[in-house]
Amino acid sequence: MMIVLAVIRISKKQGQGHPSVATIGDVPNLFGVCVYAFMCHHSLPSLITPIRNKSKLYNLLAADYLLILLFYVLVSFTGIYAFHEIDDLYTLNFSQLDACDESSFITRVKFIQYFFALFLVFTLSTHFPIISITLRNNLKAICYNEKRPYTFLVDRIVCPLVALFPPFGIALATNKVEFLVGITGSSAGAGIQYIIPALLVFNARRQTAPSMADENVHRSPFRGYLWIIFVCVWAVLCMIFVTVNHIISRK
Repeated sequence: MMIVLAVIRISKKQGQGHPSVATIGDVPNLFGVCVYAFMCHHSLPSLITPIRNKSKLYNLLAADYLLILLFYVLVSFTGIYAFHEIDDLYTLNFSQLDACDESSFITRVKFIQYFFALFLVFTLSTHFPIISITLRNNLKAICYNEKRPYTFLVDRIVCPLVALFPPFGIALATNKVEFLVGITGSSAGAGIQYIIPALLVFNARRQTAPSMADENVHRSPFRGYLWIIFVCVWAVLCMIFVTVNHIISRK
C-alpha cells in the first residue's frame, strides 16, 4: 500500500524528494538499517522446516531473499523521491503533512489515513503481549530452583510485573519513538540478531561435532568459524557506527 501511494504521488509530479547521489555522513545510518533488515531472517526456520525435498533449498532461499531485496528497494526508492524528508518511522510520512492544507494529504481516503496513523499501535498491540509473556517465561526459567518452587505471588504477580514495568516506565518517560527505535536497533537489536545467534551456532557446532560421523549434505556454505567471527565483528561495527550517529545527530 505504501509503495502504491508513493508511486501515485510521484506519477502526479507531486514528489518532493531530490536525493543526492551519495551522502557519506549518512553511512552510520546504513548500519542501523542493516540491523533491522536482518529481521527478515527470523522467518527462515518456518520456511525451511516443512520442505521435504531440500535439494533445491538454496534456490528457494535465493528467491526469498531476492523478493525481500526487491521490496526494500521499492520502498526505499519510492520514499526518497516522494517525500522531502523521511521520518524514521516510515508510516508517519503518510499521515497528514499539514493540518491546514488538504492538498498535502497522501490520500483522501479517511480509512487509509487512520490506518497509517494507527499502524504502530496495531503492531505494538499484537507484539507486546507475546513479547511480555516470553520475557516473563524467560525470567521464570532463569531464576527457577527445583528445591524452592515459585509461590503463587511470585509466579502470577511478581514475574509479570517485572516484565511489564520497564516498557510502561519508558512509555511514560518519553514519547520520542524514533530515538527509542534507534537505541534498541543499535544495541539490543544488534546483540539479539547478530551476537547471540553466532554464539549459539558456535556452541552448537562444538557439542554436535563428535556425534556427526557422516558428512551433512545440507551443510551451510557459511559453516566456517571465520563467518562467526565476521558476524560478531560486524555487530560491533554496527553498534559503534550507529552510536556515533546518535551522538553527532544530537549535537
